[in-house]
Amino acid sequence: MMKNAAYWRLSRLLLVSLAGLVPADGRARQRPAATTTATCKVEAVNYRGWDAQQVSNPWVKLIFVPQNGGRLMQVIFDEHPFLFVNPKYAGKYLPPSNTEWFNYGGDKLWVLPEGNDDEQHWVGYSDVLDDSPYVFRVLSLGPECEVSLTGPADPLTGLQFTRTVRLDANSPRIRFHTLFANASGHPIQWSVQSVTQYDTADAKDPSHHNKDIWGFSVANPASSYLNRYHVRFGPAENSAAKVGENGIFSVHYVPLAAELWLDSKDGWLAVVDGASQYAMVERFRYDDTNPYPGKASVIFWTNGPELHQSADGTFTFGRPGKEASPFYMEAELNSPTVRLYPGESHSFDTEWFPTRGDSAFQSVKDSGVVLRPLRAVETGSRGTIEISGTFGVFFPGRLVAYFYSPGGAAMGTEPLTEADPRKVVSLQVSSAVRGHPGRVSLHLIDPNGLDCGSLGEVVIEGSDRPQ
Repeated sequence: MMKNAAYWRLSRLLLVSLAGLVPADGRARQRPAATTTATCKVEAVNYRGWDAQQVSNPWVKLIFVPQNGGRLMQVIFDEHPFLFVNPKYAGKYLPPSNTEWFNYGGDKLWVLPEGNDDEQHWVGYSDVLDDSPYVFRVLSLGPECEVSLTGPADPLTGLQFTRTVRLDANSPRIRFHTLFANASGHPIQWSVQSVTQYDTADAKDPSHHNKDIWGFSVANPASSYLNRYHVRFGPAENSAAKVGENGIFSVHYVPLAAELWLDSKDGWLAVVDGASQYAMVERFRYDDTNPYPGKASVIFWTNGPELHQSADGTFTFGRPGKEASPFYMEAELNSPTVRLYPGESHSFDTEWFPTRGDSAFQSVKDSGVVLRPLRAVETGSRGTIEISGTFGVFFPGRLVAYFYSPGGAAMGTEPLTEADPRKVVSLQVSSAVRGHPGRVSLHLIDPNGLDCGSLGEVVIEGSDRPQ
């Protein structure tokens, strides 16, 4: 939905004023007790030589470098840093350029379509949008920290970015609200992209790549692409990328330049470091009302030497005379392509959930990631059900089993174990349930009793179960 900037500011103020009465999900509930003791804070820090701003809570640290295009330069969860920071440019600032690209690393905003065909394509160098100083503002502190980064208006594209980032005190969830506005006097049409560079170097030996880094998303079963994904750059035969029988697209990081597009509609991607067992899930809302650039909603880029074919048909690998390519993988979320008239703007909202995970990754659910799917089996002891599964969770709380009869009637609940986003949850419990339930669903309930959603629902196995 389009809205102008003044409308957004008024709406945000009204939401803040009503936050104590009705939460964003529309369900009335008591204000979380954790907010009376846990807080988040914003403070100026020096990060790798940059003048930076750190937004933090007991779970996570977000480090912004406003001068360098408003970048989110690092995300640290449970002392684990996720993002690539280019040592070549650490602590440096280079003025905007229309002929060069300064890859500082971190997370930023980008513009599509790229190219130099005409004024409806963005060349993509470190120009006003990518490399100008952004204005950093603190919008709220305490139980919730909210900051904004606003860039200058770009005369070439007509765009101006304002990115609002929110961090609650009681979970590691990170929420982004990007507003891109038409600051020109004529209609414009663009897509905006969040580009996140994940560090893929070996933590023990940065001169080598980490051999257990993975990107995941859901391949569209009715995809417009031949293989349910599109190779935009790099070799068409790339064994690192595939679509599994479960419909999950995966790319295993290898240092080879490749760009892979997906027209995924399920609203998430994940980057998993199997070596350290940390994972980041990025969520978005797919928009059926507007087209996506090249039909892609999700893009992965694996950085490394490039394969090129010259005019005489010969191939070259790498970039002769150039320095070695750094190790990182980009995870990119695209907004739909929208047409904006002067003074109009469009919002692009995403959420990040740092958690634990490994290369056994199966899927993303409402409240976490599935590493080993939920399973429930009735044993020989009448009424005893063995419940198992392995998960990474998005919120702290407790895992609770919801039982249902074979006909679907609710039969009660049973708390199973505590859950913490900083720990892999390996579930192997016995539950004594009367009445022979037919199904069980596993939910995450936060410390204030809020149901954060399911991690899976299965039919209870057992050959002698009544039907």
